[in-house]
Amino acid sequence: MSKEVIILASAWIITIVMLIIFVPRKKLREAQVIFLFKQLITWLFGLTVVQYKLIEYPVRAFSYANRTSFSFEYFIYPAICVVFNLHYPEGKSKVRQFMYYFYFCTAMTIFEVLSEKYTDIINYLNWNWPLTWLTLFITFYISRKYYTWFFVIKPDNHGKIIEE
Repeated sequence: MSKEVIILASAWIITIVMLIIFVPRKKLREAQVIFLFKQLITWLFGLTVVQYKLIEYPVRAFSYANRTSFSFEYFIYPAICVVFNLHYPEGKSKVRQFMYYFYFCTAMTIFEVLSEKYTDIINYLNWNWPLTWLTLFITFYISRKYYTWFFVIKPDNHGKIIEE
């Protein structure tokens, strides 16, 4: 087995364990909505960047069916987004909320840069790490807005908007 296959299998296992540990049972419905919404965003975006030859994934699951990274776009990134949204520091200062985005985006970008440099999991063709960080930030932001629209902000009995 190649180191890339071992890394991808390990990432799947770690992601599954992360979901089991960090997703409370009472929030499974919320987790599912976040996960599916994030899949929509990352799948479409992932297909676009591969189609325009910005990034390539030499080692990937389902290599005959698709040129994007099924593992990252369809499972790992959406799962991380679930944890991001369910543990978001709601009601905290704007600085703390920004730092929450910053930490998640930076950690994922570091992992991607190391993968790009030392493995064949991903290759930047016409891409760079600041674009990765920026797209992560934007997609986290969009998913957060969707989550708050779908779950957090609800009308009361008189039609006024209240936050849970």
